Amino acid sequence: MGRIFRGSEALAKGAVTRYELQRWHRRMFPDVYCEKAATLSLRDRIYGAWLWSDRRAVVAGLAASKMWGASYIDDDIPIELIWRHGRPPEGILTRNDALGDDEVTRFGRIPVTSNARTAFDLGRRLPRNEAVARLDALMWSCRFSTEEVLILAKRYPRARGLNALRVALPLVDGGADSPKETWLRLLLIDAGYPTPETQIPVYDAEGLIGVVDMGWKRLKIAVDYDGDYHRTSRARYVKDQRRVRRLEAAGWIVIRVIAEDPVDDILGRVADAWRRRGVDASKPDTRRAGRAAREARTDREIDVTSHRSRTSAA
Repeated sequence: MGRIFRGSEALAKGAVTRYELQRWHRRMFPDVYCEKAATLSLRDRIYGAWLWSDRRAVVAGLAASKMWGASYIDDDIPIELIWRHGRPPEGILTRNDALGDDEVTRFGRIPVTSNARTAFDLGRRLPRNEAVARLDALMWSCRFSTEEVLILAKRYPRARGLNALRVALPLVDGGADSPKETWLRLLLIDAGYPTPETQIPVYDAEGLIGVVDMGWKRLKIAVDYDGDYHRTSRARYVKDQRRVRRLEAAGWIVIRVIAEDPVDDILGRVADAWRRRGVDASKPDTRRAGRAAREARTDREIDVTSHRSRTSAA
């Protein structure tokens, strides 16, 4: 009997008595149990959901993305399964979707949608910015082929959300290290700036200065998103300060963004950096910038790192 198990199987094998099952274990899903004191990870819950399906379902959506190594996924999201079952228990979401043999792989014993099929599902079921953030995280952890995703779109021409997928897919960048970096990159794109390069290595005479989150190498403009680790780690803070000084000494303009920065302030500092480079003719259309700012004010209220899945049936 493993740490997570089906109660009926454990009883049939004599691994536990009915008293022991009720006294020392708690129910995760119907007929699926774990130790009463256990702290469950998302992978534990995925395994339990698969056991609940009588080991027949295929793990999909954000749960599949987690299996592929994607970060910033909460442990308590609903576990999405592709399996024909109309009344799943709380904590499980089922979809009666078609799946080709080439769209399924296995992690150990558990069948999981392929990385391309996982991207296909995420890209068409979530709002644009969240879809791009989720796809960025998936691309960061396991490179998937956008061509294979588009092949799936041709394979399933009646699937819901294909237009949304085609909007999100070209915006995916495997260089985004966090959902907030995705948000910041999309803010700049929506404001009319050329798509920023990501994870740009910068050198000086002494060697590698560091890697900036995003920016425009030709203009020597860097845009960095500073997460909480910059505040909580003194050593990281000191290292970053020295890195910024070296970047500026090498002729770079460094724009540092934190979560509390107003959108207008971010875009204003970026516009000022472009003006300092003498490229006013290339600055974005002010109407687009204003629209981007309004959209971003609303969008930033959604904290992707604590998102509760709102996926809908295909």
